[in-house]
Amino acid sequence: MPAMSGTVITLLTDFGLADAYVGAMKGVILGVNPGATLIDLTHDVSPQDVLQGAFLLSTAWRYFPAGTIHVAVVDPGVGTERRALLLEAHGHLFLAPDNGLLSFILPPEDADAPLYQPYRASLPQGYRAYALTSSRYWRHPVSATFHGRDIFAPMAGHLSLGVAPKDVGDPVDSLIRLVIPVPSWRDGQLVGYVLHIDRFGNVVTTVPEAALVGHDDVVVEIAGATVRGLVHTYAEANGLAALIGSHGYLEFALTNGNAAKLLGVKVGDEVKVKVREK
Repeated sequence: MPAMSGTVITLLTDFGLADAYVGAMKGVILGVNPGATLIDLTHDVSPQDVLQGAFLLSTAWRYFPAGTIHVAVVDPGVGTERRALLLEAHGHLFLAPDNGLLSFILPPEDADAPLYQPYRASLPQGYRAYALTSSRYWRHPVSATFHGRDIFAPMAGHLSLGVAPKDVGDPVDSLIRLVIPVPSWRDGQLVGYVLHIDRFGNVVTTVPEAALVGHDDVVVEIAGATVRGLVHTYAEANGLAALIGSHGYLEFALTNGNAAKLLGVKVGDEVKVKVREK
């Protein structure tokens, strides 16, 4: 994958902006490659919320040009034996701890484990991943509590200057994924789960738009509430409404309000969809 001094590097963390953690990471990257273009995806991931970080990364990476390097650091296991990874996928490079943060970059798969919990899975065909074991690309000394600054940031800088992915460390054939079940039909209903609640209180579910194609008269049930039909825009809503969000998933919204608070739902709660075939 070709690289040049202006390579785009995105950053996603749970660091917030009250401290200088993000600034330190940017400083390290620019110290390696002063010509890098740095883009903040978000630094407001809830602390240690790997699922939220994984979902938010999935909503943004595809809008960047091929060759972009994405650095994602939500890392409650920093300093432990958890691996640091580079994943090559879709013409992009992803640097992240091996804790499920890259789950949505991979094709969906069902797993026999509790909802949203981590499990080890084989790397799908067509994807390549490496453990970041080549310490010559790290910043030294390495802090046990800040691999974002000392491992992921300098690695991104070196990759942006043309270091080949195969040179960052040992190839791996498995990684940690989060259990994100594909919505399934039960007793004539499509069953999914609450996946994310955004800052507006919109409730995003695991039900993708594709699952509703070919169906009319959609009726959605969540937390004891029933919503009939889908609207196309937030402005069409009159109270609680269901629609397909820009991320491509079924979500609930409340006119001039907070749907999550109204419903009293949380991530992991069940949602049921009833449909009539066209």
